[in-house]
Amino acid sequence: MYPDLPLWLSIVCVIGGLAVLAWSANAFVDGASAVAKAFGVSPFIIGMVIIGFGTSAPELCVSALSGATGHSDLSLGNAYGSCVFNIAVILGVAALIKPLVVKPSIVFVAVPSLVAIALLSCCLVTTGNGFSRVDGFILLGVFAVLMPAYCWFDQSQKKKADAVGALGERALPATGTTGVSPVEGRDRPMPLWKGWLLLVLGLAFLVGSSHVLVWGCVDLARTIGVSELLIGLTVVSVGTSLPELASAVASARKGEHEFVLGNIVGSNFFNTLAVVGLAGAISPFKNISPYLLSRDLPMMVVMSVSIAVFGLNYRKPSEPKAIGRVVGALWLLFFAAYMGLMLWQETGAK
Repeated sequence: MYPDLPLWLSIVCVIGGLAVLAWSANAFVDGASAVAKAFGVSPFIIGMVIIGFGTSAPELCVSALSGATGHSDLSLGNAYGSCVFNIAVILGVAALIKPLVVKPSIVFVAVPSLVAIALLSCCLVTTGNGFSRVDGFILLGVFAVLMPAYCWFDQSQKKKADAVGALGERALPATGTTGVSPVEGRDRPMPLWKGWLLLVLGLAFLVGSSHVLVWGCVDLARTIGVSELLIGLTVVSVGTSLPELASAVASARKGEHEFVLGNIVGSNFFNTLAVVGLAGAISPFKNISPYLLSRDLPMMVVMSVSIAVFGLNYRKPSEPKAIGRVVGALWLLFFAAYMGLMLWQETGAK
C-alpha cells in the first residue's frame, strides 16, 4: 500500500508529519468554531460531522485501499483500532488537559448508538462467510439513516437550550449603557471567510500530513516483521487517528468540550459504519482474524460504555457531568493494558 522508503526519509516523514499536524489542528479547530458560531449550528454537530468525518478521512483512504488490495486484517484493524484509540487515548489525553463536560444526550443517545453499531458489526462478522458486500452495504445504509437522525436530534436540543437561555437573559436587569460587554469588545468574532479558509486549509493539511506520517511509521514497522492485524491495530490505526488527537488537544486547550466529544463520536460512527462498510462493499473480507471478535470488538464495546459510566451524572441524570483527570488517566492505563495483551497474543502467544 505504501512504497518502501529509505530509513532517513521515514524519519523525516514522521517528524515532519507531526509538525504539520500540530499547526493544522489548531487552524482547523479555530475555523470550525468560527463557522459553527456564524451559522448557529451546535458545536457538537460541527465536531461530529466536519471535524469527526474530516479527521477520519485517513482511515477511510487506508481501509478502502487495504480492502481493495486484499489486506482485510489491515483494513479492519485500522478501523476498529482507531475507535478504541479515539476513546481510550484521545479522550484520556483531552481529559488530562481540561475536564470534559458530557451532556446527557451523549450518555443516553450517542453511547447506546455506538454500542449497537459494535454489536451489529459482531453479528455481521460472525455469519461464517467473512464480511460480504451485502454486509458492507448494510453498514452504509445504517450510516445514511443514523447520521442525519442524530444531527437533527442534537440540533433540536440546541434550539431548546437556546430558547431557555434567551428567556433567562430577558429576565436579567440591564447592567450597562453601551450594549457591549467588556469581553465582547475585546474578543471580536472571526470573519466567516477566514473561518472557512482555516477550516479547509486545516483539514487539507491534517489529512495530508497524517498520510505522510503513517507512510513513515508503516515503513519503520515493516522491519519488525509482525502481522498485518497488529500493524493495523497499532501503527496504522494510531497514525490515522493522529488528526483526531491533534484536533482534540487543540479543542481541549480552548475549552471546546463539545468539539472534542463530537469529534470522537462522529469519528467512531464514521469508522465503524462508513469506513468498514465502504471497504467491505469494494472487496469482501475473508479469513478474518479471530482476535477481532474475541478481543478488539469487545474492547470497542467496553470503551464506548465507559463514556456513559463515567459521564453520567448519577445524582441528576438530566444535567451534564465533567470527566476529570483521574478518569483520563484510567483510560490511558486501560489502553496500555490492551496494547500489552495485543502484543503478547500477536507475537508470543500460541
